[in-house]
Amino acid sequence: MSEPRQILVTSALPYANGSIHLGHMLEYIQTDMWVRFQKLRGNQCIYVCADDAHGSAIMLRAEKEGITPEQLIANVQAEHSSDFADFLVDFDNFHSTHSEENRELSGLIYARLRDAGHIATRSVTQYFDPEKGMFLADRFIKGTCPKCAAEDQYGDNCEKCGATYAPTELKNPKSAISGATPVLRDSQHFFFKLPDFQAMLQQWTRSGTLQDAVANKLAEWLDSGLQEWDISRDAPYFGFEIPGEPGKYFYVWLDAPIGYMASFKNLCARRPELDFDAFWNEGSKAELYHFIGKDIVNFHALFWPAMLEGAGFRKPSAVNVHGYLTVNGAKMSKSRGTFIKARTYLDHLQPEYLRYYYAAKLGRGVDDLDLNLEDFVQKVNSDLVGKVVNIASRCAGFIHKGNEGVMVAGDAAPELTEAFLAAAPSIADAYEGRDFGRAMREIMALADRANAWIADKAPWSLAKQEGKQDEVQAICAQGINLFRQLVIFLKPVLPVLAADAEAFLNVAPLTWNDHLSRLENHQLNPFKALMSRIEPAKVEAMVAASKEDLLAAEAKAPAGNGELAKDPLSAEIEFDTFAAVDLRVALIVKAEAVPGADKLLQLTLDIGDERRNVFSGIKSAYPDPSLLEGRLTMMVANLKPRKMRFGVSEGMVMAAGPGGEEIYLLSPDSGAKPGQRIK
Repeated sequence: MSEPRQILVTSALPYANGSIHLGHMLEYIQTDMWVRFQKLRGNQCIYVCADDAHGSAIMLRAEKEGITPEQLIANVQAEHSSDFADFLVDFDNFHSTHSEENRELSGLIYARLRDAGHIATRSVTQYFDPEKGMFLADRFIKGTCPKCAAEDQYGDNCEKCGATYAPTELKNPKSAISGATPVLRDSQHFFFKLPDFQAMLQQWTRSGTLQDAVANKLAEWLDSGLQEWDISRDAPYFGFEIPGEPGKYFYVWLDAPIGYMASFKNLCARRPELDFDAFWNEGSKAELYHFIGKDIVNFHALFWPAMLEGAGFRKPSAVNVHGYLTVNGAKMSKSRGTFIKARTYLDHLQPEYLRYYYAAKLGRGVDDLDLNLEDFVQKVNSDLVGKVVNIASRCAGFIHKGNEGVMVAGDAAPELTEAFLAAAPSIADAYEGRDFGRAMREIMALADRANAWIADKAPWSLAKQEGKQDEVQAICAQGINLFRQLVIFLKPVLPVLAADAEAFLNVAPLTWNDHLSRLENHQLNPFKALMSRIEPAKVEAMVAASKEDLLAAEAKAPAGNGELAKDPLSAEIEFDTFAAVDLRVALIVKAEAVPGADKLLQLTLDIGDERRNVFSGIKSAYPDPSLLEGRLTMMVANLKPRKMRFGVSEGMVMAAGPGGEEIYLLSPDSGAKPGQRIK
């Protein structure tokens, strides 16, 4: 038998500036299931995480709420910890990046990088808010787009035309914090010389540590040449001051991944059997796995391994990347009630419903996962209640009534017993490879076979026949043994169901190897319902409550919050001006994403007598643009063509909504034809 593995596992650190939602929970549930599987197999598997507690956003929110940043992050950590615990995410340690362990390790890694020549300094020109007395990150600057003259755009890209630019190119810049006009100032910044690690990263990213799709994406960045990374920020800033550099602070993303090490070090101080160096020193035999979303790949698969390499620490064994969560086929939406907080879900539904649904949908790749609420109800009710729990509920009563709860010896279906044993290695392989969807399919296929066998034997009919009691007991004992096998296979996903089943089965906590044995001449405890069906009304109530969360948040939002608010409805126009707008019905012939643009779609529009090319900033609402093809919409046909860096836009489509994923193309009534004027 092989020696138990030593494994350290982390999930990305949730930012201490807001609540956990179901999109976040996808990652923590995925990681927790993998960790529970490793522990069930007898491996030493340690799962650590922490709140990411630094940065300007934390500082500014605390100031807005009239509390210290330390108070804010303590409040948020309590909320996060409660949400994770109630979703059955079993961290060995949930710490904070604002900790002494992290301060010491960040200083140590920085010093090693500096002494090895991997830190550079140079002057940087940035916008400075004279009223607030702080340098402004790009997202805290707004102004007029230098390309299309759209107002109220952020400091690095235009949401209207998709142009990217430097903040210094904005016209009429304003601070999004105070509304003041920023001024340009020079400041000395510190840079991590990432290009020093180009060759190492090219090899490491292709060494099997990443999924192929992720490695291919990183190759694009590596092939174009790495740039030095700015790792410093100027005071005021909530974070760690750079040792020996007064008024200079580590950028939040410098110390955030070091928080993995810090959380583990904090745990080591409380668990003497754990050796920090054995897990983190170069040449470590232990395994290290990070679970992250695809939006932070560059930090974890470029910056982080380079920092570790330069500072003399080991690199991750693998970085496991997952996609985003969509709900009902679209981005999570506050207005539709599908932007669901973890606590809102927990107020209405059991956590294991979602854990199972995520498991059933998760594969090894980085594809997005869709939480279809109708399918969610059907699948949980069908698989967990209708298949797995149904086996125990069908069989337990006959054993208690006919044999005082004692399972008889013997194997009433050797072919089924063998099939369950034979399936175990494949299910284990699927768990190990994070292919949870395959594991669930194979487990449910076994449940189907068990139910079909029980239905064929029909113990409820035999129980009514004279002289058939022994056969009934043999069938039901077999059913309970098959149920026990399914519980073992599902335990990483459904720990509460497993614990309740263990109580019913009257057994110690089950391990993976217990699937090799059977219960015979064994006393069961009275059976209690192990899981109830999801009531669709509860899902509807959860969605309604999520809409209420949005309304409550909007009601609490203070007016004039420094975000350069202005009322677009306050400007009046003459009727003749409006009448000059040529509105036409347009058929979307083709819709595709624009390479190099985060928010633009390129639309080919048929307006009857000609086709027009239009760029529209609606990509966030339509992640699959092909779904727009064949649809009628409305466009402004006499808008002056605008030259953009992606081509010429020959009009404008009409849309409504607050922005982001909540943008809705306007459509004419049925019967409209391309080219018709709208009057």
